[in-house]
Amino acid sequence: MLDPALELVLRGALALLLGTGAVQKARDLASFRAAVEGYELLPARAAAIAACAFPALEAALALALVVPLGLGLRGLALGAVALLFTLYGTGIAINLARGRREIDCGCSGPAARIPLSGWLLARNALLVGAALACLGGATQRSLGAVDVLTIAGAVTLLALAWTALHGLLAYSAALHRMQEDV
Repeated sequence: MLDPALELVLRGALALLLGTGAVQKARDLASFRAAVEGYELLPARAAAIAACAFPALEAALALALVVPLGLGLRGLALGAVALLFTLYGTGIAINLARGRREIDCGCSGPAARIPLSGWLLARNALLVGAALACLGGATQRSLGAVDVLTIAGAVTLLALAWTALHGLLAYSAALHRMQEDV
């Protein structure tokens, strides 16, 4: 069982990641559909359906992670989050095994094209681990003002670090492509 502050940090970060991911994908469904089709794991019609379903599912899971515990959705949502990131990781692993590193992961929206890599597998394993750790529950203790500040600061720090890392991955890939053109 986790300390309740750590559980809230992890759950808050997962909810923020899923919510922003859903918005990024939904803002340009055509580009996200192209990314899903690029994996070549589903027939075109199924890929189109998946491209619409993934942002909706991510948004629903983000909301379910932050609803009050009494609604009974949190455990189900955490399990679904772990399965979703496992599914994403499996798609990445299959394409890496096929030698298809150049395709866009589809995880950062159309603004940042990130090619498949082992880093993305590690990232998804980390996200699955975070969801499963939260699924184990939290110990009982009251949270004070310092805890609230710590939770808010930690979620903010994780979001900034995530954004910076994804920016570096996208710009690194773009720089590599530019160097190949020279």
